[in-house]
Amino acid sequence: MINKRSKIFVAGHNGMIGSAILRKLKELKYKKVYFQNKKKLDLRNQNKVYNYIKKLKPDAVILAAAKVGGIKANNEFRGEFIFDNLSIQNNVIDASYKNGVKNLIFLGSSCVYPKNSKQPIKESYLLSNYLEKTNEPYAIAKIAGINLCQSYNSQYNVNYKCLMPCNAYGINDNYDLNSSHFLPALIKKIIDALRNNQNYIKIWGSGKPLRELIYSDDIADACIFFLKKNTNDSLINIGTGTEKSIIEYAKFIMQHLGIKLKILHQRKTPDGTYRKLLDLSLAKKYGWKNKTSLEQGLSNTINDYLSRYLKKNK
Repeated sequence: MINKRSKIFVAGHNGMIGSAILRKLKELKYKKVYFQNKKKLDLRNQNKVYNYIKKLKPDAVILAAAKVGGIKANNEFRGEFIFDNLSIQNNVIDASYKNGVKNLIFLGSSCVYPKNSKQPIKESYLLSNYLEKTNEPYAIAKIAGINLCQSYNSQYNVNYKCLMPCNAYGINDNYDLNSSHFLPALIKKIIDALRNNQNYIKIWGSGKPLRELIYSDDIADACIFFLKKNTNDSLINIGTGTEKSIIEYAKFIMQHLGIKLKILHQRKTPDGTYRKLLDLSLAKKYGWKNKTSLEQGLSNTINDYLSRYLKKNK
């Protein structure tokens, strides 16, 4: 049973979700939390990953490492998105099994589900139809990771769980407009417009697609919760159950900052999947629910962005 003296390896600790997991484990006073920088441990290198986990002998692994990005990056770097993610998850999951790790959390994404799923999306809808083309390579890699965990559970009697969060945001997010997700892109565009005395922002597509958002610290909370929880299900959706359109999120950020800007549309850019609201029945059945409101999460995220922006531009 995982407890506060258990040895836990967090893969992907520098990312938004991985860093949130480290904060949460520290806050909860877990004593033996391990991580490694990419320069010392490239998770795409099978031998290095195997040897690291063999030497560490963790009681549990949380796999938050992944190559991630928004529509633009997913569509432009399709080969990297499928190869890097397959390599990372195959190496970590297999090395964990081979070195006796019984408990593992694999983090996926709501984009694993078909583009035109019934709403809200149940875990059972996986592989029931075609994926969204713009992020298909990333989604296929994550689906392979789910199947790998489920297959190892079945064949080797391990306890590997796959959590599928909706769109994540939070402290330590990526604000590069060439690779970011939509919310950090909106935050950057709105704050840049404010700083440059610009009365408008440009957004991709129609702005009508609906998105469900979850704060990164809530995903971290879910990882630790389900790491310690016995479940009959290996695939579990993680979300908030609420959604807004891209335009509504833009207006929400503006309202939070006390400004009003025109919204111009870049019509030639894709919208992506129109809607992907997750069914959270399983998570609720096991007793998990998100804790952070959009207002609080957004406030924390904007403050983090501003502090890092000011530090960078000193």
